[in-house]
Amino acid sequence: MTVISSTELLRTPIFWVTSDVAIDPEGFEIKRAVVQHAGSAVVMPVDNRKRILFVRQFRLPARGYIWELPAGRVDPGETPLKAAKRELKEETGFRAKKYEKLTEYYASPGFLAEKMTIYLATGLTAGEQTPMEDERIQIEWFTTKQIETMIQKGQLPDGKSQLGYLMWKKFHAGK
Repeated sequence: MTVISSTELLRTPIFWVTSDVAIDPEGFEIKRAVVQHAGSAVVMPVDNRKRILFVRQFRLPARGYIWELPAGRVDPGETPLKAAKRELKEETGFRAKKYEKLTEYYASPGFLAEKMTIYLATGLTAGEQTPMEDERIQIEWFTTKQIETMIQKGQLPDGKSQLGYLMWKKFHAGK
């Protein structure tokens, strides 16, 4: 794929939008508006009882409160792992002794360039939350049974949280 042109249409503190024209390897021209994003880090905190720590906050695009795994943008100069550690501490107050990458993915690659990296965090110790000034975050531990019920009933609509949970359940929960 060769990008022929990219024109910035909009810039915000979190993302920017470009109008891009590219040619694929077979010569086909593609024109798209693309939401550019530096990437996000997602943390799946699991305690020694195999409970998962979720955060609940109001999400304006979802028009309501939702439970989700702690997550946030990768800031300039950060790696996804460094951002994951920062987000876990800010949103929950917890720190982890061990981090392990579960997966990385594009949430909606048809128009969004945001790559999300999900980390498993274990060996947790509690501390004080330090959320951003525009965040009001509630935390709560959930069992695997509770999470699976929430997913089945449509009460956990957040894709990164579903994927993180399912990756952990498939490849790590039995360890």
